[in-house]
Amino acid sequence: MYLFFRIFFKISSKYYFIVTIAFLLFYIIYKNRLKFKKIQLKFPDKKDYIREALYSLLTMIIFTIIIIGLNSKPIVDHTNRYLNIDENGKIYYYLVFIIMFFMHDLYFYILHRIMHHPKIFKIIHLVHHQSTNPSPWAAYAFHPLEAIIEQGIIIVFYFTIPIHISHIIIFFGFSIIYNVYGHLGFELYPKGFNRTIIGKWVNTSVCHNQHHQYFRGNYGLYTLIWDRMFGTIRIDYDNKFEEVKNR
Repeated sequence: MYLFFRIFFKISSKYYFIVTIAFLLFYIIYKNRLKFKKIQLKFPDKKDYIREALYSLLTMIIFTIIIIGLNSKPIVDHTNRYLNIDENGKIYYYLVFIIMFFMHDLYFYILHRIMHHPKIFKIIHLVHHQSTNPSPWAAYAFHPLEAIIEQGIIIVFYFTIPIHISHIIIFFGFSIIYNVYGHLGFELYPKGFNRTIIGKWVNTSVCHNQHHQYFRGNYGLYTLIWDRMFGTIRIDYDNKFEEVKNR
């Protein structure tokens, strides 16, 4: 039980710290000053915040159980986890973050598209899409089955590439930040970013907000590579980005 609470605290404290800071800044302290910049001008109801926070708590519990299971014997002995950074060298250690980034990005896109299949959507993904106007608390507001699917990328990491425990800690710190930004309800990238050489491949808060509002298109996580490659980027995305940034 002690191990569970120790791991749970490490995982949930990062998430709730980042979410709380984002929520305080954009939804409380500077709410009136920035409200005209909100992607969807209306703010969610209090009941939406509560629902998102409770499902996020459940997601953190599930994430904790999976992490404990993966690192327990004898399971961990059959994974590619290693303990000494020097075992595979510093170059490999830093290169793995790039590999993890694109693996997770593709994994999310594929599973996200599958979860939007009509026979699966209502069972698994509808809970997350109850947030048609998401707040930072929606970042990890998942149905338990979706929480398992989302955390499945760690299982993929453990069984496919040599991975150090610090890879998981650092990478998912970044992942939480980007997920909160994606559900923030405000666009932080500058005006015109969406049409730059780099920006047109980067997923933005406007892009993901459209996905929550309309349920179709814009399925990416960190990038728009797969959306553009498979034709699932919304045709009104660029216009919406510009409309928000021109206010």
